[in-house]
Amino acid sequence: MVRIRSRVLPPAVVAWFARPSSVWWGFAVVHFYFLCWMASFFLSGNTFSDTEQYRQWAMDGYNPENLNGKISPWVYPVLAQIPIFLAGIAGPDLYLLMWTLLITVLNALGLWYLTRGPRRVTGIAPAWWWLFFTMFMGYLSFARVEGITTSIVLIALICAAQRPVVASVLLSIATWIKVWPAAVLVPIIIASRNRLQMIAAGVGVTAVVGLGTYLAGGFSHILDFLINQGERGMQLEATFSTPWVWLSVFNIAGSKMADNTAINSTEVYGPGAEVAAFLMQPLLIVAAIAAAILLIRALNRGAEREELFLEGALMMTTAFIVFNKVGSPQFIIWLAPVIIAGLTHDWNRWKVPAALLMGIAMTTFVIYPLFYTPLIHAHPIMAAVLTTRNVLLVVLLWWSVQRTIELGRRVNRDGAPVVPKAL
Repeated sequence: MVRIRSRVLPPAVVAWFARPSSVWWGFAVVHFYFLCWMASFFLSGNTFSDTEQYRQWAMDGYNPENLNGKISPWVYPVLAQIPIFLAGIAGPDLYLLMWTLLITVLNALGLWYLTRGPRRVTGIAPAWWWLFFTMFMGYLSFARVEGITTSIVLIALICAAQRPVVASVLLSIATWIKVWPAAVLVPIIIASRNRLQMIAAGVGVTAVVGLGTYLAGGFSHILDFLINQGERGMQLEATFSTPWVWLSVFNIAGSKMADNTAINSTEVYGPGAEVAAFLMQPLLIVAAIAAAILLIRALNRGAEREELFLEGALMMTTAFIVFNKVGSPQFIIWLAPVIIAGLTHDWNRWKVPAALLMGIAMTTFVIYPLFYTPLIHAHPIMAAVLTTRNVLLVVLLWWSVQRTIELGRRVNRDGAPVVPKAL
């Protein structure tokens, strides 16, 4: 790829892309594009994708009993209601504009932290990777709660080696917005020498969230986001739904894809689908425990701590996607902060998973927003695209597992174990 770039682009252009200022020009172009895209909706008072649901919650309130059977805002952890509310401060007609600007500000903060100080040079290439990734995934990240958490998790990962307690606070807050940052927090706690302080910080954040929810009168719903997931079937895009997708394509044994209107998702139905949905949650727990065991084993064998928690975060987060019965397209956004932080830490070691994730982003872009309707109508080409995306996810998980195991095997040339860096 480097050779191709050198042949296609003049040296002056290559040099321009290496300047710190160029990243901010790229940021402006990408975010201006998505602002224009969203303007095609908010200029007429409309919203895009899930922001319509968010606007309804912001306008109607968060009490499920007042929503007349509609989707409850408590399908998300409680802190998600803060950005959902803030986007409504300018009224319903400008809700999408405010939501887009909120994510733009958070992304700018993440980019600033990525390219400041000692990362002024090493953060440039990862920042460009992030911008290209956003071109494919922005239709989702600018319309989902995932877009709120991306920069928070990125900043936490970058500062984790030097400030693990701060990272714990940030990741705990992000987890109470959307659960997935817990997959990043656990590997950092395992790898850190300050794990007790990190756990205390996380407990403190949770206590504050619980107290605030109690005072607001919503404490009885604080765990609804966990309970509601148990009622879901196998969502169409989930990795383990792939066999039923193909059964639906060939119309075998009455298999089909249909909407679950109660939670606004498309699920697969057919022989064994209900059993698979029932088994996915315990399987996810087993996968998380197995990942934690691999991390502890590698740490005990002298793995370098920062590399360990980065690769552990990739392994755990990918497992959260692969072994998830939901598998929505926006889940791919979870992986971006980990890859960006990994590229900043060691570009050569992380360029393989970065390339894999870019391929996953491209295929996800084809699925949504381009051809989601043909997919839910069992079009074979789109089933093949989805299958390709899911295979790439499994390959990425395999890479992260192999790399984590490899970290536990590293020794110095004299045969002594590698001394872990402080964390």
